[in-house]
Amino acid sequence: MIDLSIFATAEAWISLLTLLFLEIVLGVDNLVFIAITTDRLAPEKQHIGRKLGLLGALVMRIIFLCFASFLVHMTQPLFTIPFIEIHGEPMGFSVRDLVLLVGGIYLIYKGIVELRSVLNLTEEKEEHESREKRGSIGLGQAIVTIMVMDLVFSIDSVITAVGLAQHLIIMILAVIIAVVLMMIFVDAISNFINTHTEIKILALVFIVTIGVLLTLDGLGIHSGVELLDMHVEKLMVYFAMVFSVIIQLIQMRYKKNYQAWVEEKNRELDKS
Repeated sequence: MIDLSIFATAEAWISLLTLLFLEIVLGVDNLVFIAITTDRLAPEKQHIGRKLGLLGALVMRIIFLCFASFLVHMTQPLFTIPFIEIHGEPMGFSVRDLVLLVGGIYLIYKGIVELRSVLNLTEEKEEHESREKRGSIGLGQAIVTIMVMDLVFSIDSVITAVGLAQHLIIMILAVIIAVVLMMIFVDAISNFINTHTEIKILALVFIVTIGVLLTLDGLGIHSGVELLDMHVEKLMVYFAMVFSVIIQLIQMRYKKNYQAWVEEKNRELDKS
């Protein structure tokens, strides 16, 4: 039976808010990946694909949290490579490291393939062709891909949740609230990314960069400086991404204003 009396303490609310913040911050890369993945769905299936993908990811995270005792062992090395040393110790690989390594490599591959498609104007050249010829994917494939990659994105935050919160209900609440918020905004974010080529390119570069960081993290190569188990270099990538998006939005606004001004001047010239 769930003991709701824990919410009478300030510690429980602090843990909940901390975990919620962590889930939201680390959910940015997940939203970007969902936007890129569901863009390959038929237009009428994109909305349901995003929602079902996030719902499946939520179920996986809750199941993940319910096996909290197993998570402790996920960071313990399964095997080591004695001839390669990292920070003076033999390179070791845990379940977490292998998940991050495989997920990171996939993100690099996915980001580069999509970038090449954008730069080669594949979508524009095949605008009048069927989506199947453009490399469309099925609804089931999109949902499974989102669920699996959510596991990669959330593995650190879930392990951190186990360390920060003593009560399972707090961890599950934080995950549920974060995913619900993502469900509310996922359509708007996805449509914005996929309808603006400049933002889509930034998003793809972001995906590749996160993939590189996950791969390096899986190999045990990082600065060793952590904040709530989020590596500082990942936070710097988030900051750089936000800064780049702001700059791009300003440029898009300028172009829109300039175009409107030119059209107004042309109308004035036509009248004179």
